This record gives sequence, structure tokens and C-alpha cells, in this order.
Amino acid sequence: MPYIEVVAAVLRQDNKFLIAKRKADQHVGGKWEFPGGKIEKEETPEACLKRELFEEFGIEANVDSFFMESRFDYGDKQIRLLLYYATHISGIFELHVHDEIRWVSKDELANYEFVNADIPIAAKLAADM
Repeated sequence: MPYIEVVAAVLRQDNKFLIAKRKADQHVGGKWEFPGGKIEKEETPEACLKRELFEEFGIEANVDSFFMESRFDYGDKQIRLLLYYATHISGIFELHVHDEIRWVSKDELANYEFVNADIPIAAKLAADM
């Protein structure tokens, strides 16, 4: 089974990270994630991340440096997740595909139930920062 290529953002503000709670009717609904989405054919990860942040929240963002990669086999699908640091440039956050967003400190990351592919990311952020 081929991997589904996905990209996500590590948005940081005032030493806190943006996490988003997936809607209950979505795959792994009710769990938290770093926002992003599937890379479309002929799309770069950076272009995808800008598009996804606009579609999910109505914001404009710069995609900065690559942070890490995470892979996970959900049984029905395999995810290859590419994480990038990103910077919010403009726009007020609106929830289009999530139930909730929160800005959390590295010490608070362990208090949230993340989707499986995002667990190593939260752990690395908590350890590295």
C-alpha cells in the first residue's frame, strides 16, 4: 500500500504551538493534530501547506524550514507526514474543518490525545524546544 503524502504546520506564537481538534465525523475524529492536509498531484509540500492553512482557517502563512517526517500505518491507509515550521502572516483564524484550536506550550502537549502520526511530532517539540 503506497503512502499518502501529507504536510502539516508547526505554527508558533509566543512560545506556544497551534493544535487543532479534528471533527468527530472525520477519520480519527476528536483527536488533536498539527494542521495541514494531503499533497495534491503536481503540488509542492510548501504550496500545499499554504493552501491547506487558508482552506482550514482562512489565514495566510509563510512556510519556513522543514522540521521532521513522521510515518504511520493506520491499517486502512499509510501516512507520510512532512512537518514544516510556518508563520502566520495575516487573517483571523476561522474553523472550517476543525471543532477547536488551541495555542499550547511545549509542556502542555502531553495533555492532548493526538492522531497517531502526530504523536512523535508532539514528543519531539516537547523535547527540543
